[in-house]
Amino acid sequence: MSKDPLLQPYQLKHLTLKNRIMITSHEPAYPEDGMPKDRYRAYHEARAKAGVALTMTAGSAAVSRNSPPVFNNILAYKDEVVPWVRRLTDACHDHGCAVMIQLTHLGRRTHWNKGDWLPAVSSSHEREPAHRAFPKKIEDWDIARIISDYADAAERMKAGGMDGIELEAYGHLMDQFWSPATNTLDGPYGGSLENRMRFSLEVIDAIRKRVGDGFILGIRFTADEDMEGGITAEEGLQIARRLKATGQVDFLNVIRGHIDTDPGLTDVIPVQGMRNAPHLDFAGRIRKEIGLPTFHAAKIPDVATARHAIAEGLLDMVGMTRAHMADPQIVKKISEKREDDIRPCVGATYCLDRIYQAGDALCIHNAATGREQTMPHDIPPAQVKKKIVIVGAGPAGMEAARVAAERGHDVTVFEAAPDAGGQIRLTAQSERRREMISIIEWRMDQCLKRDVRFRFNTFAEAGDVSAENPDTVIIATGGLPHTEVLKEGNDLVVSSWDIIAGDVKPGKRVLVYDDAGDHAALQAAEIIAKSGAHVEIMTPDRSFAPDVMAMNLVPYMRSLQDKDVRFTVTYRLRAARRSGNMITAVIGTDYSRHTEEREFDQIVVNHGTVPMDELYFELKPQSRNLGAVNQEALIFGRAQPLDANPAGSFALYRIGDAVAARNTHAAIYDALRLVKDI
Repeated sequence: MSKDPLLQPYQLKHLTLKNRIMITSHEPAYPEDGMPKDRYRAYHEARAKAGVALTMTAGSAAVSRNSPPVFNNILAYKDEVVPWVRRLTDACHDHGCAVMIQLTHLGRRTHWNKGDWLPAVSSSHEREPAHRAFPKKIEDWDIARIISDYADAAERMKAGGMDGIELEAYGHLMDQFWSPATNTLDGPYGGSLENRMRFSLEVIDAIRKRVGDGFILGIRFTADEDMEGGITAEEGLQIARRLKATGQVDFLNVIRGHIDTDPGLTDVIPVQGMRNAPHLDFAGRIRKEIGLPTFHAAKIPDVATARHAIAEGLLDMVGMTRAHMADPQIVKKISEKREDDIRPCVGATYCLDRIYQAGDALCIHNAATGREQTMPHDIPPAQVKKKIVIVGAGPAGMEAARVAAERGHDVTVFEAAPDAGGQIRLTAQSERRREMISIIEWRMDQCLKRDVRFRFNTFAEAGDVSAENPDTVIIATGGLPHTEVLKEGNDLVVSSWDIIAGDVKPGKRVLVYDDAGDHAALQAAEIIAKSGAHVEIMTPDRSFAPDVMAMNLVPYMRSLQDKDVRFTVTYRLRAARRSGNMITAVIGTDYSRHTEEREFDQIVVNHGTVPMDELYFELKPQSRNLGAVNQEALIFGRAQPLDANPAGSFALYRIGDAVAARNTHAAIYDALRLVKDI
């Protein structure tokens, strides 16, 4: 028996959980037609197979039709959900993993133009800033129906083989009733805390009558909204005591904060650059004072922090949800004493930000997450060992090297710089984003364990590649900043990379022209603003930095808004002219013929990259496939055909920004889905 605190079993009522690590409820937005179908099942099964004790599905399965699925939620109000739930639970149970689901009514945390176009309902008319729906103030007949909907949904989950359910309170309808900031009801459901909790207690009672005492029921709630007029820590403790007093609640899953705005959500679920486990001690206080089994998750990305949470008695079960998106095999690697092989969560929160932009959850550097049906977490060995040359050691090249080495191939990597990293190394220049370098460091460690050879400070030429007598050549040379975007004056501008790398010092009055919408423009603006300069961030789009997305935008805004920074949308930089010691910016707009001119002493352009593809085109005539990628083979996991040029001596491919400017996830996905079949 292991003495590791994380690997000790835990008895939750009648349910024995085999260790102390769980995946908390989250909605990766994988449902199809509102159902957790095969993709959803495969995602959870991969983590169950690797040893997690408890996986919780659905960051809020909707219990009612007037809780529209704004996150592509599971529709728990439909009877057809039961067989899909049964398939998922059976698959996880086969690996000894318990399964629960989170049920909710979103209240105002949705929008009426989703689902069946029913009005949102809440305990006041006040809209939630994040989702912008003005809700109908709830009536007594709404309450009665929703209580019944909760009981119906719980019964469906029990029929689907779930081990239990978790009711989602924080930020959703239950919490909207609880919070003085969002409850303006009169009568039995408004006013005193007893009245504000009445709806939730009636829901719990209705569920218990339907599913019985043997079915586990917990609640995820905020014990401190940390906002003016909201639930205080003392009132949160009163709520917890009242929940315990019912005798019907089996566990508490503790949250601290509010999620009605992007900044609030980001404090609840911190992103990179923010403190790890900021609410852990608070959750431990709840556990100590209330005495119910206590779960918690909020930026607990590493095993050491999780182990501390259990060893010190702060939690009974520790949630490592984003960490399991980065590496589903955390428990397996702990058990095998391979903690140094765990792929780190870098806090990029690409997963959550995609959901809040109506996408699906993808990990920034594990392209197999959410693609378990087509992409492997364990790389299978190749039948024939090949010699593979990779040019470029950015994220695309490093992933290609890792996967090729795990396949058992002989791998050599050429890199012009003295270190691996490419654009990731540039990104990590910012203190808040230094965690990103782990994307490269983890891959370097995996490559060195498999004897990958690196030739740094080597600007590879065609002769260098050919001299290796490779079977396959992969060009991952990335791109260079594209600043040739003006009608005149391109020689007067610098790139965002120049600023981030420190190659160019910030001016005093600076225009950052962002026509890419990614992190680089805001990183450059942050550096310039911190120098004391005036900064104008301009974009031709209707919103700035759309590819940074909601939660990642928060720390930038907190850094920039107290400085001399101006944000300008819907204006396009047309040209630049020298004017003495200044530069005149000629500014137009796509919306009209309006133009204007303003003076700056520095113009920074962020317009993506252009591929460094000279080596690729030089090698192309010598290749067996003439550089072609068969898209059908790539998508459906078949080996690439090599019959275009039988006289060629190697297969040739290019990936990542050497093809076109995209992002880190795209570069890594390029590498994984190509190299896994070589």
